[in-house]
Amino acid sequence: MAEDIFYGTGRRKRSVARVWLKPGSGEFVVNRQKLDDYFRRETLKMIIMQPFQLLNLQDKYDVRVNVNGGGNSGQAGAVRHGIARALLQADGELRSPLRQAGFLTRDSREKERKKYGQKGARARFQFSKR
Repeated sequence: MAEDIFYGTGRRKRSVARVWLKPGSGEFVVNRQKLDDYFRRETLKMIIMQPFQLLNLQDKYDVRVNVNGGGNSGQAGAVRHGIARALLQADGELRSPLRQAGFLTRDSREKERKKYGQKGARARFQFSKR
């Protein structure tokens, strides 16, 4: 294999992110846009970069991401999960710090569906005795 390319799938809420890492200079592309253009909020960019900052690998890998489904926050969480899985594929020694930081655990919380004949997932219409 000429180049080492590492792949990871990340999921969060309704979002799915496919992440490819290859050794490089730190270029970050999300859905064919630069990271700053796709994720505008600083908190989301911070969430995405957490695995790299934990391991001091900020400028060691070029990252290419395809992400779809859900909203901004879910997509950022999915990208972080995918990056952590791809880094694990790149170097198995990183499992312990990634696991301790909680980046390898899939956050399985999803929105509960609305029930028929009711106002929401748990909310009910007000009961009137008379």
